[in-house]
Amino acid sequence: MLHGPLVGKILRYAIPFALSSILEQLFITIDVAVVGRFASSEALAAVGANTFLINLFINLFVGISLGANVVLANFIGQNDPQRIRRAVSTTAALALISGFFLLIVGSLAAKPMLTLMGTPSNVIDGATLFLRIYFMGSPFFMIYNFGASVLRSKGDTKRPLNILIVSGIINTVLNLIFVIGFHMSVAGVATATDIAYCYSAFTVIRYLRHDNGPLRLNLHAIRLYKQEAKRILFVGVPAGLQGMVFSFSNIFVQSSINTFGSSAIAGASISQNFDAYCYFLLFSFSSACVTFVGQNYGAGQFARCKRVFWICLAGATISCFVANMAFLLFDDQVLSLFTTDASVVHYAKTRMYAVLLYQWIATSYEIPSAVMRGFGHSLEPALLTIFGTCVLRLVWIFVVWPQWPSFRHLMLCYPISWVLTGIFVSALFSYYWKKYLSPKPEQTVAA
Repeated sequence: MLHGPLVGKILRYAIPFALSSILEQLFITIDVAVVGRFASSEALAAVGANTFLINLFINLFVGISLGANVVLANFIGQNDPQRIRRAVSTTAALALISGFFLLIVGSLAAKPMLTLMGTPSNVIDGATLFLRIYFMGSPFFMIYNFGASVLRSKGDTKRPLNILIVSGIINTVLNLIFVIGFHMSVAGVATATDIAYCYSAFTVIRYLRHDNGPLRLNLHAIRLYKQEAKRILFVGVPAGLQGMVFSFSNIFVQSSINTFGSSAIAGASISQNFDAYCYFLLFSFSSACVTFVGQNYGAGQFARCKRVFWICLAGATISCFVANMAFLLFDDQVLSLFTTDASVVHYAKTRMYAVLLYQWIATSYEIPSAVMRGFGHSLEPALLTIFGTCVLRLVWIFVVWPQWPSFRHLMLCYPISWVLTGIFVSALFSYYWKKYLSPKPEQTVAA
């Protein structure tokens, strides 16, 4: 990451990362497709009603794993093996803590949260069952997620991809067996996902146990090191809180969707899969940007950080836009994989055309935010993104939408928030661009 041409290296990082994220999303997509085609529309709605709620619980710890990625990348850039080993140990400890925290809190809060969201009575029991079984696998999900962050900090995105290819196959096969063969409906898809997460966790541990460098995981030495934990949390908590508040605002969107009934819930659930895949293409370049900037900034190579930004901005925008248009062009074909219910298809298409036409605009704040996190500044872009994508959506839902209470007008909260957030974050980024990427000759990188 510190030497030679950047385009090829960024693509070799971003493409496997995108495929890994897409395979993770494939777990959810397969759940939705299997219950939609082989169970019922109510079962489809039960799975879909949980999407934002699951994200609300896990996003804090996914953000912390991003902090581990940044800190490890900085230490690798500084060639500091001792601090790398301590950061790996701290990362493993954080994975265990977060996983068991999610297992307990997620299981207890499932029914009350779904009730507060106004989940319809014909959906809530299935949704609660799915959520409780799903969170039984959260320790394994966290172990994999933090372990993959360790591997990615040195540019290794291929092994996380290999893990998820096998996990995806396991998840697909077990979904079909449990739902079609044993008629387990939502319980079957949740159980299949948990088993796939178990495989992912044990495999990433095996990879880290056999690493030949300072990233090697010593199970007997897992502990929280104060300085490394502080740095990881300093970068990761703001990113995680951003994701949590983002999901919190989407829970209000989901609650508004719930007022249109189970067909709207099912249709929105299907559509969310498509923009998730497009977002992961964008996010893969964002993650590459964090890691490449983190290492090069740690090594004091400021001009190289600038090139990383422009390459990642172009890659994210183009890939997200092309994927957006592809889903819209083949909307009937992809929707037919999930349902034959005309009412569900209507709501899915409405959401697709309100969201996918404009989703690529999110690169205007995701990539600048990634650069700032690579510098070690996570709080400021997180606060602006929270305001732009969360607060403004709540204003739309409670102030604007009641004046035009249609499903299509509800979905407009997404593109409007993307445009405004891009303006806010880009303004802040211009300040940090001058401060960190145009340093004075005597300026050095802070330890």
